Amino acid sequence: MRDRLKVFGIDVIKGSVRSRSRRPMYALIRMEGQTIESESEVSMFRLFRMLNEEQPDLLAVDSLQEIAADQHELFFFLQNLPPQTRLVQVTGGERKETLGKVAARYNISFNRFDPYAEARTTAQVASLGAGAEVIAFENESDVVVSRHRSLGKGGWSQNRYVRKIHGAVQSKGREIEMALVAAGLRYEKKETRAFGGCSRVAFRVFATRDQVPVPTYRGADVQVRISGKRLERIRFRPLSGKPRYLIVGIDPGTTTAVAALDLDGNLLHLLSSRQMNMGDVVESLYRVGKPLIIASDVQEMPYSVEKIRRAFSAVAYTPKQDVSVETKIELTASFAYGNDHERDALSAALDAYRQFRHKFQSLMKRIPPGHDLDEVRARVIRGQSLDQVIGDMNSVPPARAVNAPAVPVEVKHDEKVRVLDGMVKRLRTFVGELQEEVKEKDYEIQRLQARVRKIHTSQDVQIAKNAEVIKKDAIIQSLKKRLRKEERHNRNLSRRLVRIKQFAELSMDGDVLPVKVMDSLTKEGLRRLIEDVGIDEGDIIFVSRLDGWGRSVVKDLAEIRIRAIVAGAHMLAESDPQMLPVFRESGVPLLSDKDTGVQIRGKRGLSGKVLFESALARWQEDQVQHEREKKSEMIEHMFKEYKSERGKEVRKSG
Repeated sequence: MRDRLKVFGIDVIKGSVRSRSRRPMYALIRMEGQTIESESEVSMFRLFRMLNEEQPDLLAVDSLQEIAADQHELFFFLQNLPPQTRLVQVTGGERKETLGKVAARYNISFNRFDPYAEARTTAQVASLGAGAEVIAFENESDVVVSRHRSLGKGGWSQNRYVRKIHGAVQSKGREIEMALVAAGLRYEKKETRAFGGCSRVAFRVFATRDQVPVPTYRGADVQVRISGKRLERIRFRPLSGKPRYLIVGIDPGTTTAVAALDLDGNLLHLLSSRQMNMGDVVESLYRVGKPLIIASDVQEMPYSVEKIRRAFSAVAYTPKQDVSVETKIELTASFAYGNDHERDALSAALDAYRQFRHKFQSLMKRIPPGHDLDEVRARVIRGQSLDQVIGDMNSVPPARAVNAPAVPVEVKHDEKVRVLDGMVKRLRTFVGELQEEVKEKDYEIQRLQARVRKIHTSQDVQIAKNAEVIKKDAIIQSLKKRLRKEERHNRNLSRRLVRIKQFAELSMDGDVLPVKVMDSLTKEGLRRLIEDVGIDEGDIIFVSRLDGWGRSVVKDLAEIRIRAIVAGAHMLAESDPQMLPVFRESGVPLLSDKDTGVQIRGKRGLSGKVLFESALARWQEDQVQHEREKKSEMIEHMFKEYKSERGKEVRKSG
């Protein structure tokens, strides 16, 4: 029924819907089937008048921005269209294309700087099924019957006047209700009762606007408004439900990969998965389009790919020999893929497209404008002749043959021979010219091939040189990083050496003793001290903080056999009660800074030799006393255990 479609195609000549001073003027093309009936320049107001008068099937535009500045205006525009008229954006829905690309699918060319040519092309491709219908309303409509005039302040006949208007509203509401019942539509009705009838009757009809058998009406007393229930956002529905033809490459195996191209070589779908079976492959392809060619990258098509090909009744394509990895990389160089399986599937599809590309280009030159190129190419690939395809698709009946006047046989024969002789001479001349041109082209091809080989050789040398330079640059960068690391390590060692020398100089003074500073009595504090100035047997260490101490660090200090640990007197008073016994057991002296007279400056300190040795002597005396008490406790404990065991034996023998 497409040939009977009535289509309006529009394009902006001047002005804009966003301008208040320069309202838009449109080039309007009216088409009936494939016949252009008229071309005119109209305003928005005039366009709506013609739409309401003629009620075409389609109103085609190449961009919604030409008829509405925003979504609110677009809803208003669609609300005022006749219910039978569908708004079509021929450049697509959510994903738009240019009008030139859409027209190229039907072998139509136009001047994009001519508004009438654009409007004409828009109408033609819409009549052929291109584009998407704009959907703005749900499958619900509101029909509201209300007063069309004010009741006024009233007078002697006010009550009669009010009763007349409300009665007319009620009568119109009943008339609409009868029409809805007759049409078999489901609806909900709400009446607002008033003096003499109803002031308002509202119907919620569960059908689209074009299915409601009630026209918009404005009378002397009553008005009827019909509006659809708006969607939250504009949706698009393809005008033609026919799927696009695909060239599909499949790489089966543990990981299955699928690649789908359109007939112009554009990548539409690329997917790979370990969990995808053959049913999933078929389902994913159904969502994209209709496979016309199923391709494999090996000479003998795998059985699983053959099953998919049979499911779509597609044409099989296999290369003459298995495609090499280098060729696959070259074919897919301009595409992004995730893994080798996707690369193989994509290369199979691209190889098939490359095989049929010249045939497609040849067909485009021979197909008349206004025919779906994909449909024609698909039928030719399936084995039909171009003339047969064009004949089937052409719905215009052939023109009747005009009866030619009778011509004597002899005269007709002589004329035909003369024409054929002239044609033969012209063709021979043309063949000679073509042969000379072929020789020139062959020479030019040989010259260009030699030039290409020379360029390739120089490029290969340059590429090899660049690769070597990149490799050397990477080595240099790595060595620079290593050098910077070693320089930092060298600086740290130099600073450490200076501190050790300073500490050694202090050690040579007989009146004072050098003290090393550890920031905390922890494993981490001990590690930092060792890295900073080192730690040796007989060192005196001042601890800045005692919180977080542990038995293991005290044990490590005892193994190093340091001379003593010095801490602040206030810290020792507030320290953990378990700390002092641990130091006693480990044999590491724990002294206070007051007793030793330690003075700290940064990470170094000094202690008076006399004060330190007297404090250490007191600690050692206390340590000797502690060990005596410990031995006494141990002997007493052993005696008690012996006495207990002896008592048990006496009781058993008694």
